[in-house]
Amino acid sequence: METSQKYHKCGSTLVQTIDAPLSLVWSILRRFDNPQAYKQFVKTCNLSSGDGGEGSVREVTVVSGLPADFSRERLDELDDESHMMSKTMAFMAADEEEKTVVVESYVVDVPKGNSEEETTSFADTIVGFNLKSLAKLSEKMVAHLKL
Repeated sequence: METSQKYHKCGSTLVQTIDAPLSLVWSILRRFDNPQAYKQFVKTCNLSSGDGGEGSVREVTVVSGLPADFSRERLDELDDESHMMSKTMAFMAADEEEKTVVVESYVVDVPKGNSEEETTSFADTIVGFNLKSLAKLSEKMVAHLKL
């Protein structure tokens, strides 16, 4: 866990191996305008500027009952050649034949009244769930393509 006392932020990195080719997983990840395709805690996502490419800003509303209700994220970099997306949370993927390894790193604000450990634990749970959801969706798509 990385922390910054000056800005009261914390972060972590999670890894998910997916039994699907990189091209398929990347086709889901690169859609900055559609995180709800695999992030089940996303209620709505609207681009407030841009077309989903670099420089775009999205406003994400999450389902009720979570500590956060809303986030605004800017897509700083989208590189289809190296399969890299850089924003508030960065996704990087590497191809291993028919498997893809996705590494997601994030830095988040620690809400008042919460510790860095509590915030990291919560964020790791959500990010981990999203990565498992991405794996399930990708692997389902691969199975459908093989029919």
